[in-house]
Amino acid sequence: MMDSSLRRPATATAGLKFLTVILFLLPFLYDFRSAAQLLPAEEVEALQSIASSLQYDNWRVSSDSCSGGGGLNNTNSDNGQGLMRFGSNVTCSCNSTVCHITRIQLKGLNLTGVLPEEFANLTFLQEIDLSRNYINGTIPARFGQLRITILSLLGNRISGPIPREIGDIPTLEELVLEDNLLSGQLPPSLGRLTRLRRILLSANNFTGTIPESYGNLTNLEDFRIDGSTLSGRIPSLIGNWTRLIRLDWQGTSMEGPIPSTISLLTNLQELRITDLTGPSTTFPNLQNLTRMVRLHLRNCLLTGSVPEYIVQMSGMKNLDLSFNRLTGIVPDSIGRLSFDTVFLNNNSLSGDIPGWAFAFNNRKIDLSYNNFTQSQQRNCQPSSLNLVSALSSTEASNSNSWCMTDGLTCSRNPNRYELYINCGGTSLDFEGNEYEQDLTDERSYFNPAGERWAYSSNGVFMGNDNAPFVTRTNNVAGGDVYRSARLSPTSLRYYGLCLRTGSYKVRLHFAEIMYSDDMTFSSLGRRIFDVSIQGDLKLKDFNIVEAANGTGRGIYRDFDNIIVNGSTIEIHLYWTGKGTTAIPDRGVYGPLISAITITPNFKVSTGGLSAGAIAGIVIGCCAFVLLILAVLWKLGYLGGDKEDKELRALELQTGYYSLRQIKAATHNFDSANKIGEGGFGPVYKGVLADGSTIAVKQLSSKSKQGNREFVTEIGMISALQHPNLVKLYGCCIEGNQLLLIYEYLENNSLARALFGKEDQRLNLDWKTRQKICTQVAKGLAYLHEESRLKIVHRDIKATNVLLDKDLNAKISDFGLAKLDEGENTHISTRIAGTIGYMAPEYAMRGYLTDKADVYSFGIVALEIVSGKSNTNYRPKEEFVYLLDWAYVLQEQGNLLELVDPILGSHYSKKEAMRMLDVALLCTNPSPSLRPAMSAVVNMLDGKIPVQPSVVKRNGMDDAMRFRAFEIISQDSQTQTRSSIISPESQLPRSTTIDDPWVDSSV
Repeated sequence: MMDSSLRRPATATAGLKFLTVILFLLPFLYDFRSAAQLLPAEEVEALQSIASSLQYDNWRVSSDSCSGGGGLNNTNSDNGQGLMRFGSNVTCSCNSTVCHITRIQLKGLNLTGVLPEEFANLTFLQEIDLSRNYINGTIPARFGQLRITILSLLGNRISGPIPREIGDIPTLEELVLEDNLLSGQLPPSLGRLTRLRRILLSANNFTGTIPESYGNLTNLEDFRIDGSTLSGRIPSLIGNWTRLIRLDWQGTSMEGPIPSTISLLTNLQELRITDLTGPSTTFPNLQNLTRMVRLHLRNCLLTGSVPEYIVQMSGMKNLDLSFNRLTGIVPDSIGRLSFDTVFLNNNSLSGDIPGWAFAFNNRKIDLSYNNFTQSQQRNCQPSSLNLVSALSSTEASNSNSWCMTDGLTCSRNPNRYELYINCGGTSLDFEGNEYEQDLTDERSYFNPAGERWAYSSNGVFMGNDNAPFVTRTNNVAGGDVYRSARLSPTSLRYYGLCLRTGSYKVRLHFAEIMYSDDMTFSSLGRRIFDVSIQGDLKLKDFNIVEAANGTGRGIYRDFDNIIVNGSTIEIHLYWTGKGTTAIPDRGVYGPLISAITITPNFKVSTGGLSAGAIAGIVIGCCAFVLLILAVLWKLGYLGGDKEDKELRALELQTGYYSLRQIKAATHNFDSANKIGEGGFGPVYKGVLADGSTIAVKQLSSKSKQGNREFVTEIGMISALQHPNLVKLYGCCIEGNQLLLIYEYLENNSLARALFGKEDQRLNLDWKTRQKICTQVAKGLAYLHEESRLKIVHRDIKATNVLLDKDLNAKISDFGLAKLDEGENTHISTRIAGTIGYMAPEYAMRGYLTDKADVYSFGIVALEIVSGKSNTNYRPKEEFVYLLDWAYVLQEQGNLLELVDPILGSHYSKKEAMRMLDVALLCTNPSPSLRPAMSAVVNMLDGKIPVQPSVVKRNGMDDAMRFRAFEIISQDSQTQTRSSIISPESQLPRSTTIDDPWVDSSV
């Protein structure tokens, strides 16, 4: 019993001792477990160094930070799709013995330090994401030691080149460096990163070309290189990227064409290539790219038609083919797509405006600036369908919709002379002027404010379809007009409407109110765009922040002497793909404007008389004038022959200028202002009091032309309005002075540009020559077939084709023009014209039809292609002129020998042969075999085929070849007939025609 009772307490005591030992050892066991999962000392030290370099104070790093000790402060906000947008996130990977850092994300924290190389000490790191901070410095070469899969430095101030050592990271799958200040050439070593899926390099300053080694990146799914100054052609190696889903290639300095290998990228869903340089190219073959959702090929110099196969891209949402040279009709099949936006503006599309364009009220469609025929009457009301200047010149003249006509004509008498718009804001008073409100927040939209002004915008913001088109703030200096602004992804146009003819001052107000002005990532945005007024580029690569030396500061830019010849001022802001697109967020880029001010440079009558008082004064003045005229007529001071009466009648038909005005404009006809001399007389450059530049054509007392030609020219041209005909402002008739006042064209005549003196010639490339030839043809087609008066010009030649500052062609000198009455098959008339340009039937028999102009056009076309004067070029003595030589070369099959040697190989042989074939067809000896000018236009545009006209030179009667010259020469010497011959015909054969040209600046 004793033993038993003693044994029980001993057992209990032993158990108690064991429990005590266990409780005592528990903390040590926990510390042992923890110690087995501590961060290595080198990683702790690396994290501390990284935090110090980045000036990040929210880490309290210790060895147990991964195993529950805290200190890494993981806080973040996502973007609604499970991806971190802002915050800090450090991820560890732990096993039973140790922890390692595998991911560091510090996004949108405005870190201001430098990029530390100590990241390379974290040898288990898989991701570095420092997006949207304010980090400086360069990318350390030691990063090449990392084995990460993601490196993202988006939206910082990282500079310098990409180190070639980055190509030593074989595990790298995403390289995101967009929106930084990186420069230099792209390292070929990146071509070794065969696991790469994404390369985002947009909005940096890279130069050079795409390395050939990048063709090895066969796993690429996303490649973006917008906004750098890369050069060369887009390489064909992109065809190796067959897994590619998105390709952004906007706003570089690269040349077309888009390589044919792009047809291999059958997985593409987003393709954006814009603003290419180089020659025109045909539309790329995208037929197999049926998964396309967003296709943007803007300003890529594309020709041809819009392909039908686009309808096979059934998922298409955004189609942008704007600012190209596309022709033909718009496929009806596009209307079957479930698109959100279609932009086909600024092309040369024709045919009917497609019916589906009118069927969708909730989709944005832009067909502006084309050559359509009107299929439906449409009022100029706010609309998601933009049809500004969408009609051809013929249809526009018949349209009742002012917004669809070229230049947005005014449906009433233009009477406005100033305009004030607060873009994106409410109406307000600023500097004593009332600015109109502009509040509409619509995307890709045409919006008119009556016929006072209008705007149209175009484009889709990348990465943010819901980005606003207006923005407002209170944090801005300079005045209330800078508190709001309108912006656009691509193109923004404002139109001042119904303005009087004259010179204006345009002031554009800007303030950058979408970026901050501090040391945060939202201050890193770079907005770069171009500004044009009346089609003239005024600001290239304009950056508001640089111009204002900061954000939130209102500035303005003034542009003087903006001429309004019609009734509209057009202000165009255009994004060329440069600058940042993801700072402070995606969708904050593109042109931006705060306000517009338009004021006249001429005096505006603001008298306060009532309408009744004005009417009384006018009636009284008229009665007084009539009384004086009656007295003068009674005294014999009035009257005169029929021509004098015709001259005085012209004052009622055209704008009238006083002799005092013209003398002041030309400095009393100073010889220094003389810019031309012809059969009519001298031509002077002048500047009127309102600042507008004019050309004054003065009838010389020695001129072989007389009052009747003066009357003819004014009568004809005052009834004609076409972009390829010179514009007559008015006349001056005082005493013995007969003056015509024309628009001033800066580049003189086509003759001087092609074969004038060496210092006068212009370097006309092939595309410019082609454009000039087509424009001359369009001007003649208008004279012959489209104008109310059917007119035969009779003196088409290179000296009468004038060039404006953009080298657009305009036909001038209508002194010899004849009215072609419809019931007559021809006109029998005296011979008048220029040797070498006159059709044979007209030169020999006075038989005149519009086919005489067609013949002359053919000669001019030969001169444009060859750069040689028809009357002065003789390759061999047996040939009379250039046309003869062309016939010989045609027979020999060597017609391309005519092409101007200055062009070298920089021209299209196909297009040159087409133009030469058209020229020879037009110069056929038989007028019935010459085409109408409308057919010539279509041939030159490639819309209808050309049937070459073969003329056997040895089958022509030599007497016929010289007969016209003999008749005219005899007439001009004996003056037995009243034929009028241009001075060009008086020059000896050996003379080089390099004197100033007749109407040289009209």
